[in-house]
Amino acid sequence: MSYSVVWFKRDLRTHDHAALHHALRSGPVLCLYCVEPTLWAQADASTQHYHFTLECLRDLWVQLKHKGLRLHLVVGDAPEVLARLHAEAPFMAIYSHEETGNEASYARDRAVSRWCKALGVVWHQYKQFGVVRGVVNRDVWHLQWTEHMSGAQIGIDDSLHAVSIALPWDASTPPVAASLGLEEPDKPYRQAGGRARAEQVLQSFLTDRSARYRGGISSPLSASEACSRLSPYLALGCLSVREVVQAVQQAQKASGEGLKRHQAGLRSFTSRLHWHCHFIQKLESEPDIEFRNMHRGYDGLRESEHDPERLEVLMAGRTGWPLVDACIAMLRETGWVNFRMRAMIVSIAAYPLWLHWRPVGEWLAREFLDYEPGIHWSQLQMQSGTTGINIPRIYNPIKQARDQDPEGQFVRRWLPAMRKVPDAWLFEPWRMPLDMQSRLGLTVDGPEPDIPQPLVDLEAATREAKKRLFELRAQPSVRAAKAGIVHKHGSRTFRSSRGADKRSPSDHSQLELL
Repeated sequence: MSYSVVWFKRDLRTHDHAALHHALRSGPVLCLYCVEPTLWAQADASTQHYHFTLECLRDLWVQLKHKGLRLHLVVGDAPEVLARLHAEAPFMAIYSHEETGNEASYARDRAVSRWCKALGVVWHQYKQFGVVRGVVNRDVWHLQWTEHMSGAQIGIDDSLHAVSIALPWDASTPPVAASLGLEEPDKPYRQAGGRARAEQVLQSFLTDRSARYRGGISSPLSASEACSRLSPYLALGCLSVREVVQAVQQAQKASGEGLKRHQAGLRSFTSRLHWHCHFIQKLESEPDIEFRNMHRGYDGLRESEHDPERLEVLMAGRTGWPLVDACIAMLRETGWVNFRMRAMIVSIAAYPLWLHWRPVGEWLAREFLDYEPGIHWSQLQMQSGTTGINIPRIYNPIKQARDQDPEGQFVRRWLPAMRKVPDAWLFEPWRMPLDMQSRLGLTVDGPEPDIPQPLVDLEAATREAKKRLFELRAQPSVRAAKAGIVHKHGSRTFRSSRGADKRSPSDHSQLELL
């Protein structure tokens, strides 16, 4: 019996799943997911990602079972798994979604493509996001995104008799994380995976939490509830971006003018769904930005001066700036912190600490449960000032603490030593007099202080970093290359406060995490 393979990757759902829909219309299918050791060995993979993925797979298994289908899980890199499967039970086609992932997944897909051409197997790939593969015209990209998002969601026709093919060998048991080289512990308070949970989070945002979206997503005190918290589910494809866009549009109609805060929040959120795909498009169009500066004129800016010891201190959350260290403590436990705080962490790494964005990005990729390569590497470069088309946004962690956590609720929650610090010293506790430290039973100096001294003089180090960056930006050759980057990657439209589309020479500078 001829059949097709539905290859699940980062699209762990059955609803609005074009690959599954079209494969079922072609005849019997075998639903396959590969736990790929090569991918899990990459520097951006972590235990929390693996466990979250397994939770999503368990949910997908249930979804497929309700459709009369079975998910087969196999341990092995996809090119080898597909070759073995075809050798034992030849299939005529593979159906999957396009994936804009890291370099390892891109190399895997290229290998699969070569194998398909050599064996005469047809590989059908469908859009996962509003991302355009191949030649991209940024002048009409917004229209293409809108067309995709306004299209009909694709369901499985219940009248179609689904025929499920069995794997010709016993399906694998998911290996433990350690056997894949994932040694660090899971995050104890991260979000749980799976479409069922994703639908609950979406519903709570549409009906309640969206009212707090505008004005609530900047402070770490309110962002946990005000943000949609849908990003990890979009990253693994438990929900499609299209169904979320359309669900938001329906909620806007239902809320009416009587619920203006909901309306405002939902409008802002829709714009961020657009930016979500806009940033992934950058990596799709130029995969090298995972490793190389988007603007090559910035090559050498920080690379040779990168200090691994400073990075270790940052990763340990011992920088001495309370808000930075509290955010890292939250990341360590939950795998999430809001976008403004993420931007602040990268800014601290890039400017006063003068760290290269690539190793910082590998660490943060492991820390972020919702790691999405296209957004992640574009944002790392944007916040580090190496895109050449964005105005550098350099965050002062003391000012951010005064603005976003003025009473110290957040830092005191995540940094136990800060609970003893009087309000007067909340933002710069290292300046406390020695006699006060003694009375409080705290130390801010020595080999293992309760509250560490800042790694560098913030003002002086930031001033020097800005001087070096802006001197480079001012060079004629660097300025001249900017136009080509804008043409390739820059957004062409943004929505003004009056709702009209206007030309924009660069990216939105206020992108917030979903």
